[in-house]
Amino acid sequence: MPDFPNCPACDSEYTYEDGSLLVCPECAHEWTVEAETETENGDQKKVIKDANGNALNDGDTVTVIKDLKVKGSSSVLKMGTKVKSIRLVDGDHDIDCKIDGFGAMKLKSQFVKKV
Repeated sequence: MPDFPNCPACDSEYTYEDGSLLVCPECAHEWTVEAETETENGDQKKVIKDANGNALNDGDTVTVIKDLKVKGSSSVLKMGTKVKSIRLVDGDHDIDCKIDGFGAMKLKSQFVKKV
């Protein structure tokens, strides 16, 4: 049985390989083998990319690429909404921001594109 690394999100030892990804069955976190080797070296930090593959930085302005339901509310964040001054954080939702009309919110980088 191959020896896969523990999950970087929850430190579970029950990770398995699914195609080119490593998957944690406990927290559903998925990551690539390349990302695992970069974090082991310690020299490189995690690079968060938008839907088009552009690297995101703190303070960037992004646009939402699809309608998103707002959890705990009946409202919807419309496609094309501009989000200014984002802050990158660790976790499942890796963008922390304030949106006019909605307030503080966390977004996934896969649903935004850099302006």
